[in-house]
Amino acid sequence: MANISTRFFGLNLKSPVIAASSSMTGNAEQVIKLAEAGAGAVVLKSIFEEEIYHELQEELSLRDDLHSDPEYLDYFDYVIKQEKISKYLKLIAEVKAKTTVPIVASVNCISSGEWTLFARKLEEAGADALELNMFVSPSDFNKSSSANEQFYIETVSKVLQVVSIPVSIKISHYFSNLALMAKKLSSSGIAGITVFNRFYTPDIDVNNQKIITADVLSSPDDYYLPLRWIGILSGNVACEMAATTGIHTVETALKFLLAGASAVQIASVLYKEGPEAITRMNNGISNWMDQKGYTSLTDFRGTLSQSASSTEAWQRVQFMKYFGEKAY
Repeated sequence: MANISTRFFGLNLKSPVIAASSSMTGNAEQVIKLAEAGAGAVVLKSIFEEEIYHELQEELSLRDDLHSDPEYLDYFDYVIKQEKISKYLKLIAEVKAKTTVPIVASVNCISSGEWTLFARKLEEAGADALELNMFVSPSDFNKSSSANEQFYIETVSKVLQVVSIPVSIKISHYFSNLALMAKKLSSSGIAGITVFNRFYTPDIDVNNQKIITADVLSSPDDYYLPLRWIGILSGNVACEMAATTGIHTVETALKFLLAGASAVQIASVLYKEGPEAITRMNNGISNWMDQKGYTSLTDFRGTLSQSASSTEAWQRVQFMKYFGEKAY
C-alpha cells in the first residue's frame, strides 16, 4: 500500500487530508471521530476575536452603566475574553488526552494587538500547532493596500515571538499582489500557508428585495481559484502549501497534490458525508498511487506546478484564444 504521509503545519502527518476548522471540529466527540477516520490533523473550530468584540458590544448596549466607568469596561472586556479562551483551552486539553492525531488551534484575527498574545496559552494547553485565520476586507476606502498587508506581517511577527509551536496562516486572495505577499509571509518564519479562507457571502433575494446569506458550504466547483494559486506558488515560496475550498472528491484532492500542495483541508464535505469522507479520500489517494506505481506523495507532488512544469497555463487569464479556435 502506498505511503500517503506528508508534512504540514511543521508536523509529520499520516495523511494529507486535514479536517479544517468548522463547527465539525468544535467538540471533543466529533474531533475523535475525525481522528479515527484517518485525518492527518484536526484544526479546531476557530476562536474568533471578532466574536469576542461583538459580545462585548452587545453587553455594553444592554448595560449603560459600563460606558461611564472605563476601568470596569476594561475588566468586563477581560472577563469575556477569559471565558472564551478558558473553554477553548479545555477543549484542547480534552482532545489531546483522547487522541494522538495532531491538534491545531485556530485563531481568527481581526487585529494585530496584544490580544494575540494568548496564543501562548494555546501552546501550554497542548496544541501541536497554531493556525492564524486572517482576513482584512479590502473595503475601507481610507486604508491603503500596504496598511492591510502590514496587519498580516505584524500579527505573524507578534505570535511567533510568544510561541515555540509551529504557526501557519490561512489567507484570502484579496491582495494587490498575492504572489509577492505569499512570498513575504513564507519567509516570516511560518510553517505553512493555506489558500483560501471561505467567507460569509451576501446575496440578494429579488422577490423580497432584501439581502440574504449565500450558500455557506462550498460546492465541488469552487476549487478552481485555490488550484490556480497552489500551482503558481508551489516551489516559489519558502514554506509548505495547503489548499481548501471545494475539495469534495478524491480527484480534486489529487489535483491539488499534483499542483504542489502538501495537504488539503476539508470542511463542507464533512457536513455532507461525515468523517467517512476522510477515509474515502485516504483510500482513494492510496489506490490511485498504487495504480500509477507511486510509493509516496513525494513521487508526484508538485510535478504539475508552474515551477516544475514550466507551463504558462497557470498564468493564463484570457479566454479569447479558446473561443477563437472554436467554430460556432
